[in-house]
Amino acid sequence: MTWQTLSIVVPTAISAAVYAGAQTSFAWTMLRRKRLAKPRMYPRVSLLKPMAGVDDGLLVNLASFAALDYPAYEILFGVASPSDPAADVVRKFIAAHPELSAKLIVTDRSSRSAYNPKVAQLIELTKHARGSVLVVSDANIRVPPSYLASIVAKLLEPGVGLVSSVIVGAGEKTLGAALENAQLGAYVAPGIVAAHRLGIRPATIGKSMAMRDADLARVGGWESVAKVLAEDDALAQRFDRAGYRVELCLEPIVNQNEQTSVWKSIERHARWAKMRRAFMPFGFTAEPLLLPLIVATWIAVAAPSVLSAKMWLWALGVQFVGAVLSLTALGVRRAWRLAALEPLRTFAVFIAWSLAWTTRRVAWRGHAFVIGEGTRLIPVEGEGTASALEP
Repeated sequence: MTWQTLSIVVPTAISAAVYAGAQTSFAWTMLRRKRLAKPRMYPRVSLLKPMAGVDDGLLVNLASFAALDYPAYEILFGVASPSDPAADVVRKFIAAHPELSAKLIVTDRSSRSAYNPKVAQLIELTKHARGSVLVVSDANIRVPPSYLASIVAKLLEPGVGLVSSVIVGAGEKTLGAALENAQLGAYVAPGIVAAHRLGIRPATIGKSMAMRDADLARVGGWESVAKVLAEDDALAQRFDRAGYRVELCLEPIVNQNEQTSVWKSIERHARWAKMRRAFMPFGFTAEPLLLPLIVATWIAVAAPSVLSAKMWLWALGVQFVGAVLSLTALGVRRAWRLAALEPLRTFAVFIAWSLAWTTRRVAWRGHAFVIGEGTRLIPVEGEGTASALEP
């Protein structure tokens, strides 16, 4: 075998081996997971839902929280403005479920130092919380009846201080939404589980997090992560440094994505890429090497040949099978349909990764920031930052 042949085959083969190992490990972990036993006790839970605008399927998403198999919980909905359209949906939900302990709270702007608008809402919602356990749940999340019992059971394990959930995307009606759901199931979920299992860093997904109110206070409270963009990662690091275990609940919950455009999906993942670049620069640099289709494309462009074309097709096959495995393990029906988007999804990811190198600037909920070290938010003067707590 010549050096030229080796230079074409080996890089893609190494990338494919790493990728296949990660996807297979994820699928094996998910398929072999044991159902969590019911909690040995049922502490009162305060579900905190910071909201901004009407998410896809919002009313149905909220309805899933009315059917939770858990005896003692309240739901606190937060909007930064009474004119937020999400407020009307919440009022309809509360009126339809008088049996629930649920309240809509217009969060004030007293915590002006909280540049992160989601954290600003969480600070206010926590002031009204009566539960000893806080569960943060985004508005675009849809959960099974066992959601609270499962995440609380994990939280009650010895030494655990923070728990988040594995996310699966569903409900796609547009190409952009399908790409978003393929990304969540074939890339984000396996990556989070791999990072957790390998002990690379505490892995937390802010869409669903559970912690004790007392433990949150011990690590500095919401105020300690009020000036960073990746508040979930920063919070995980604080719990880890304080000696708590940061865990994952492997029962998947649904991130409802129905109408997202392709560009909006790329923008969102570019923002997430900028966050990863800020808190994990070395790992972020190497990310494309974990996608065999990207490696094979680089080689095919640099050294076009029949062999490099064959390696490209082989890499595509590896990613397709890996995506099917991961999506199936998450319970996605007809997983092959989302897996068929692997070429488009992979290059969309690469575009988002590339955009993260061009600037550290982000626009979020109508405000401009520059991301500093550790995802610290630096307001861009004169561009709406005077009211940085509004959605």
